Amino acid sequence: MRLSNLADYAVVTMSAAARHCGGGRVSAAELATETGLPVPTVQRLVSRLTAAGLLRSTRGAGGGLQLARPAAAISLADIVEAMEGPIALTTCVEGDDCSIDHECRVKPHWPLVNNVLRDALAGISLTQLALEGEPA
Repeated sequence: MRLSNLADYAVVTMSAAARHCGGGRVSAAELATETGLPVPTVQRLVSRLTAAGLLRSTRGAGGGLQLARPAAAISLADIVEAMEGPIALTTCVEGDDCSIDHECRVKPHWPLVNNVLRDALAGISLTQLALEGEPA
């Protein structure tokens, strides 16, 4: 399994935004500069992260972006799901048609696997991701 580039960039962007907690708002251009990502990419990420309720955007003088809730209350799973949708390793769990569905003995086990994966990602907070240097 591999995250899309946009999901990876969303984690990087949210980590940069988290480092501004308590310091006011930050612009998409500032986040682009800090992360090394192109401004249009960050703007697209910000739009999706705002729609998912992870960022809050304020227009006008003194406006900008800020986390919609504390960094400790935002998980890696939240960010990945905002970009990729529900965490699922196989499509059969989501109800998509499968040519071997009637013969598959593994299908009943995929929800457990998906839950373990989601729980692992949910156990990593944005606070941890925003730390400089080594992981906590």
